[in-house]
Amino acid sequence: MLKEYRLRKKISQEKLEELTNIDRKTIFRIENDINMPLVDNFGKIAIALDMTNEEIGKEIRNIVTKKSSK
Repeated sequence: MLKEYRLRKKISQEKLEELTNIDRKTIFRIENDINMPLVDNFGKIAIALDMTNEEIGKEIRNIVTKKSSK
């Protein structure tokens, strides 16, 4: 879902890398469900994408659900 938020804001992965200081490869892996985001990285991304509290809660629920189903 983070990819959807990023695309809605019309921000490239490269720009998100600049805004968050998170490597673009890491952003790619998070967006494609290869890796779960670390808490601090998730926070940086949420701030950079100006996510609402509701969007953040929804994304956390998705992450927890995916993690518990493994």
